[in-house]
Amino acid sequence: MNFRFQVLGLKFQVLGSNFKLVKAKLFLLFTLHFLLFTFAACSIPNLEKLECTAARQAVKEFYSFHFADQIKPSKENLRKREKFLTDELNRALAAPENESATDYFTQTDDYPKAFRIGECATTNENRTVFQVVLFWKDDARNEQREVKVEAIRQNGKWLINSVEN
Repeated sequence: MNFRFQVLGLKFQVLGSNFKLVKAKLFLLFTLHFLLFTFAACSIPNLEKLECTAARQAVKEFYSFHFADQIKPSKENLRKREKFLTDELNRALAAPENESATDYFTQTDDYPKAFRIGECATTNENRTVFQVVLFWKDDARNEQREVKVEAIRQNGKWLINSVEN
């Protein structure tokens, strides 16, 4: 059963019974491709380890508090930050020989205007190291630097243990 039909001046020859089968297979093929790419595009995996996700929140809360409060080092400001820090870091920063105009948490006496928590590396399930990017931006200056912040889990809570350049 051969027949011919014409669409917009183009002539096609289609075999009657095979035409429905080919049409059904093409429809199924396009539908599967559409669904595959739709679901693949909508599900973006989180590649960060669980330790980093939990510790990131603690580091972000600390730096948000630190920037909202006075950054300038003082005994009173250190007391306000105790709940974010390990006991050993609290003791080290409270020691008289560590009094300085340089802020330990930004590693500078030229206090930045903003921060961003960057990459995370885990050394084990209770220890992470974050890149914290510090920003200075005004009419005359646009600069950024980074510090490495180590957070450790103690008693189920993530605390800042050290900050280095």
